[in-house]
Amino acid sequence: MSLRQSSFFLRFLTLGALAHVYVGARLIPDAQLGGPGSAAAILALLLSCILIPLGMLARSSVHPPWGDRIAWVGLFAMGLFSSLFVLTVLRDALLLAVWLANLAIGADIPWAGLLRVSAWTVPILALAGTLLGLYNARKRARIVDVDVPIAGLAPDLDGFTIVQISDVHVGPTIKRRYVQAIVDAVNEQLPDMIAITGDVVDGSVEQLSAQASPLGQLRAPYGVYLVTGNHEYYSGATPWIAEFRRLGLRVLMNEHVVIHPAGLPVVVAGITDYSAGAFDPQQRSNPRAALAGAPADALARILLAHQPRSAAAAEPLGYTLQLSGHTHGGQFFPWGFFVRFQQPYTAGLHRLGKMWIYISRGTGYWGPPKRLGAPSEITRLRLRAAGAG
Repeated sequence: MSLRQSSFFLRFLTLGALAHVYVGARLIPDAQLGGPGSAAAILALLLSCILIPLGMLARSSVHPPWGDRIAWVGLFAMGLFSSLFVLTVLRDALLLAVWLANLAIGADIPWAGLLRVSAWTVPILALAGTLLGLYNARKRARIVDVDVPIAGLAPDLDGFTIVQISDVHVGPTIKRRYVQAIVDAVNEQLPDMIAITGDVVDGSVEQLSAQASPLGQLRAPYGVYLVTGNHEYYSGATPWIAEFRRLGLRVLMNEHVVIHPAGLPVVVAGITDYSAGAFDPQQRSNPRAALAGAPADALARILLAHQPRSAAAAEPLGYTLQLSGHTHGGQFFPWGFFVRFQQPYTAGLHRLGKMWIYISRGTGYWGPPKRLGAPSEITRLRLRAAGAG
């Protein structure tokens, strides 16, 4: 672990410990658990405080299968505590509002009872939400149909189908069986083309090549294309790019290909992740270079770009449609509200100038095995002549 990583991890541990102290201080006394109950609650929080960082480190520091098992427990604890912390903050905000209202109107609110009931409600809701989120995350992603109206699209290209998967995050809790289910579902759609928009893996080729190998079974008559996401760079982009190519996937790195469905030219371009230049200056993301030399008569110019914020540079260049991921749609409450601080869009189909941009909510998940309010998806996009039904 580098000095920079060590410094980040130390800050993470400190903030995590303080957050656990806050939750314990706010809930345990008000829950009126009694001596043994309070001791058990303190022990549970202490265990959570230990398991979360241990789960993050286990994959790289503990040999399998125990590393993955510890990671499972730690990441589940992370998802549970995230909801516990957020609900505790919301509880405090609600109690403050009730106290101020009571002060204003002079009502006789049974304060002790309110504190006790609300202190019990928070962990019950956190656990219920985490279990529901686990179910949502672990089930196979649903198929989402999206029509993209393209002005001037030739009738012979109307209905051209692209299936997009994104943010699978093969890693400690997402393995070969999970990936195989995604691949089977994609192939069942019989797409004309398949787009994989980054963050495929969370770990090294040595750790995960066998788990990611079903991706080599993806089939589409006009190709299977992949672009890197930020997690490829965290995991070793160069060996992963070689591995993806070995599997038969076409990795687009600031370049394009021209396909000819119905004999008509369509440009499929792909760029490296928005942050790639920080890891390798030679791989800096470049939408202009990706389009260089493309035929001027192309009836559609499709860009694969992991992060939605690449759209600002892509739109003036004449792209028709950008396919992105990265955001996970927020994955679970309340993180969807924070996506907009970094990205222009959170999920779905949007218009930027003359270019459409579609942002997938992701086909897997990152970190905690938990999805609430942001279901995973396998996206089936159809190019439609504008005005076509």
